Amino acid sequence: MNAEPDRNPVAILGAGTMGAGIAQACLAAGHPVRLHDASEEATGRAEARIGTGLRRAAEKGRLGDRDPAKALAALRTSAGAGEAPLHDAVAEASVVIEAVPEDPGLKREVWTAIGAGARDGALLCSNTSSLSITELGEAGGRPGATCGLHFFNPVPVLPLVEVVRGERTHDATLDRAESFAVGLGKTPVRCLDRPGFLVNRLLIPYLNEAALLADEGTAEPEAIDRAMTLGANLPLGPLALADLVGLDVVLQVMETLHREFGDPRYRPAPVLRRMVRAGRLGRKSGEGFFSYGGDA
Repeated sequence: MNAEPDRNPVAILGAGTMGAGIAQACLAAGHPVRLHDASEEATGRAEARIGTGLRRAAEKGRLGDRDPAKALAALRTSAGAGEAPLHDAVAEASVVIEAVPEDPGLKREVWTAIGAGARDGALLCSNTSSLSITELGEAGGRPGATCGLHFFNPVPVLPLVEVVRGERTHDATLDRAESFAVGLGKTPVRCLDRPGFLVNRLLIPYLNEAALLADEGTAEPEAIDRAMTLGANLPLGPLALADLVGLDVVLQVMETLHREFGDPRYRPAPVLRRMVRAGRLGRKSGEGFFSYGGDA
């Protein structure tokens, strides 16, 4: 499979951790990027994070001969809620990647705007970690051109991208999405539109079970993680990994699995709800099951 030779204008909607990471990966591959968020503060934080990330990548030899400053110069940011700003953000893009929070209502609103504002022939992708690609494609009115393009955090480092086929996604859309992912230096894996797709269907219930163990007092978080790193030869314990993923994301995926399957084994651990309500989201907030101080 060959990467797309052209440098495609990419619009990314959502300037959180995932949106910023996807933007950095696209800039590193030479694509011009429009990064849009409802909050100007969020886009400012994202731009600073992307600049730092590109400089670090260059120092480690991951940018080849590309200048990080020139790569960053291909980034444009914009902010504003509502349909008009979203239409403007996606109007010139060949590739649109939605990366807003995992709120079904918000996702549908954004996809309605994408469908109305994106140009004909644009590749329309969602970075959703568990919501239905079929439903998002229908909300946008372009199900054939819509697929899942699910990256993993930290995006500039982890190679996997899940390419998710909705019920009416065209084969050509999947081919193009795979080619785009390869052009970013990623390894695409195709799957069908099922709750949690592949990785999160397997991973998130495991993280949830670790949270239940901690909540029950079976062992301290440090002991739970040590048991899995030493006993299963894993590089990172489940609670540290949950903090890295984001406890809000873990909760959202578990809620989706529970809602879709109606199976009590997918019931979110109560401690996740308590921690998310308290703003303890993991590394991105500086505190989750573990404290990260200034290193979050």
